[in-house]
Amino acid sequence: MGIRIIKTAVAAVIAIYIATYFNLNFPLSAGLLAILGVDITKRRSLMNVLQRIVASVLGLLFASLLFDIIGFYIWMIGAYILLTYPILSKMKLKDGIVTSSVIVFHVFSQQSIHYEVILNEIWLLIIGLGSATLINLLYMPKVEKDLKSIRIQVESLLSEIFKQMSAHLKDNSSIWHGKELIEVEKKINEGLDLATRSSENNLFRQENGWLNYFQMRGRQIESVNKMVNLVAQVFESIPQGKMTAAVFDKLIKEVKEEYYSGRILDDLNHISEVFKEMDLPKTREEFEVRSAILQLCLELEDYLNIAKKEKKKFLSL
Repeated sequence: MGIRIIKTAVAAVIAIYIATYFNLNFPLSAGLLAILGVDITKRRSLMNVLQRIVASVLGLLFASLLFDIIGFYIWMIGAYILLTYPILSKMKLKDGIVTSSVIVFHVFSQQSIHYEVILNEIWLLIIGLGSATLINLLYMPKVEKDLKSIRIQVESLLSEIFKQMSAHLKDNSSIWHGKELIEVEKKINEGLDLATRSSENNLFRQENGWLNYFQMRGRQIESVNKMVNLVAQVFESIPQGKMTAAVFDKLIKEVKEEYYSGRILDDLNHISEVFKEMDLPKTREEFEVRSAILQLCLELEDYLNIAKKEKKKFLSL
């Protein structure tokens, strides 16, 4: 946010200086237009500026037509707003409503639609929004370091979650507060926002490995939440639970690995075959626990398949 404020200040000052140098009327308005044009990403900035230019030109033409036909009356400002704003909004140009109003009010204040007046407003538009675009394109803060930091935090939190799952499967008297679940979802969303911003700063490259990574983690956390609920249903320690816990013990380290190895999925498939060869449950309680463990293994398989499918997209991170 601090960088955006600095860029806004620089863009506004540059626009005012340029407008003053060329002796334009209302030079301070060039600074206002520059303030409106500064955005948080390059791609969003270009879209923002394009919308404002189109909306302003359309608004200026429409206002000039109204003033020429009816005249410069104060109530005409209200008529302009009532007629123009809904049209611009329907055309998905609502972000340009304020910009168009600035230059239309200038025309009204001069009580003239002479070509020199119109040309002055067009130049203010070009200088103000152009300065904002230039500053946006010249500098956007790098977020690579922050993205790597968030990734490390996400993987550490997932590792702790798997550690707690394993502990409960080995000893169902183990107690866990579960705060890591809330923290990891918060970090994933933070990473998604930052990765989206990074993607929008790449004007010519659409692929973004960081965005793929955090989207993958977002899908995986849904499986993790289901697994936590299933682990909570394991209210007694049985051999199948301890075997599954051994898989989670390996996952504690594997979740931090850069590449998908497939070893955990192989282990999971192996114990699933072992489960089939074991004797059937002898009590209702054992049946319920084994059923929860079986569902847990299936959910874990879904989690691993997401990694198998997606990790190849960001191996270079």
